[in-house]
Amino acid sequence: MNKQICMIDAAAQKALFYEVTLSPKPGLVDRFTNGAHQDMDFYLFIDSILALAPYFPQYLNAGFTHDGAKGDLFSKLRKIGQQAETAMFTATKGVNTHKGANFSFAILLGATGLYLQKSQLPFTATDSENILTLSREITQDLLKKDFKYVAQKKNLTHGEKLYLAQGTTGIRGQAAAGYPALANILLPYLRQNRHLPREELLLRALVFLMSTLTDSNILHRGGKMALTTIQSEMKQIHAANLSAKDLSNTLIQYDKTLISRNLSPGGAADLLSLGIYFAILEGLF
Repeated sequence: MNKQICMIDAAAQKALFYEVTLSPKPGLVDRFTNGAHQDMDFYLFIDSILALAPYFPQYLNAGFTHDGAKGDLFSKLRKIGQQAETAMFTATKGVNTHKGANFSFAILLGATGLYLQKSQLPFTATDSENILTLSREITQDLLKKDFKYVAQKKNLTHGEKLYLAQGTTGIRGQAAAGYPALANILLPYLRQNRHLPREELLLRALVFLMSTLTDSNILHRGGKMALTTIQSEMKQIHAANLSAKDLSNTLIQYDKTLISRNLSPGGAADLLSLGIYFAILEGLF
């Protein structure tokens, strides 16, 4: 296998392991608690990541060997992604641990493979931005195709239900727009604060992301009011500029708050893992 493919494959796997290991994460599965989840824990996430891992080089190779219209690549990636999702659900006995993350890694790894046709490691911020642009071009018809007949469907996903009820496009919208939450919020923050210890940097980045992101998982569980409340509370924590110890203690308490509200910012967690992927490729840690 191409050496660069191996390195990028490893970065994607690391990103998912880093995300679940990061603690304390309010409302989310981490080393300390299961967050607002009754059906999953830290070890189930490990099982899930290992089930998805064999498909990461397939996403990369699909992009690396693709010849033709960029939009045609998405069909290849989705086919592989469906196989990966089946493997994940087999490993987790039907629990959705990484469906959103798998969707996005399929697109971003495919875009990275396509980018490697004319570029090579190490990557800079410009390379990451170019890959995000490619991801937008790969998924340019995604929203139109996926939501065209959604009103006639009988069995809807959470994302489809939110689209019909509120017009929100969730992770599909992020992909089709080139992941603006990564390009404009998360990655600039990680680059600007790369001097911080890794876990502290990622916890602060998660707080910052949660303060701005329209998280479809929060919308699904709690609605617009819950989302607005969490964004406001995260803005306060971010603005307080707490010490590392005080930040950790605050997030431990806020985890209890979100557990009591049965809210989990899974959209932010998925995007954080994508940001970690690019941070690894850019050598920010």
